[in-house]
Amino acid sequence: MSENKNKIILITGASRGIGKEIALILSEKFTLILHASSEASLTEIRNLLGENHFYLAANLAKSDELKSFCESLKTIGKERLFGIVNNAGITNDKPLIYQSEKDIDDLLHINIKAPLMICKTGLKIFMKNNEGIIVNMGSCVGEMGNAFQIVYAMTKAAIANMTKSIAKEIAAIKPTHKIRAVTVSPGFIETDMTKNLNPETVSNYLQHIPSRRLGEAAEVAQLVNFIFSDQSSYINGVELKINGGIV
Repeated sequence: MSENKNKIILITGASRGIGKEIALILSEKFTLILHASSEASLTEIRNLLGENHFYLAANLAKSDELKSFCESLKTIGKERLFGIVNNAGITNDKPLIYQSEKDIDDLLHINIKAPLMICKTGLKIFMKNNEGIIVNMGSCVGEMGNAFQIVYAMTKAAIANMTKSIAKEIAAIKPTHKIRAVTVSPGFIETDMTKNLNPETVSNYLQHIPSRRLGEAAEVAQLVNFIFSDQSSYINGVELKINGGIV
């Protein structure tokens, strides 16, 4: 087993889109814990990557499943957990006045509480090992805001602030360490999430994107791959934008 293969990285929301692309590229160098909301959703990525990795299904909107998931992460990770990619997230694009309390609770649980509790679990291991990398997925709308995405935009702004605060808190506790936290904030990327947008909406977005195209999930995965390299060792507590220039 190579030195890196002895290190474990968790990727939530790994069954499709950006998470799947991150899994494909990081699996070349690391052992992975791959998460999806159900066992069925993990079938494709399991078939692609095989049984040399770990697979965990959990509905992160449910507190009991989140708690159990974090316990499993602790058990599997032990001294080997090296990285966390909090990629799982949902959106519910409709006016706030039509959002049910359950809609809002699900967004807050999956997009904020779950990443927070997963970071808490991972940081306990990182602190013992004196090294570790957290990548939290933000979004361009966390900075620019967006109609019909009020709650989603709020959660992504919170993620960027949480990441920055984690970096500062670790530095306050441990003067010498190799623990980093970085937010990666994509713009409008071609995924299942953006496929639900109507053509008129996509055309409108393209008018505001200097690159005049949607991004690709593989491009985001390449940036995450860079963060997990030695070449990025001085990148910490910041938000890296990959959005074609929209903000």
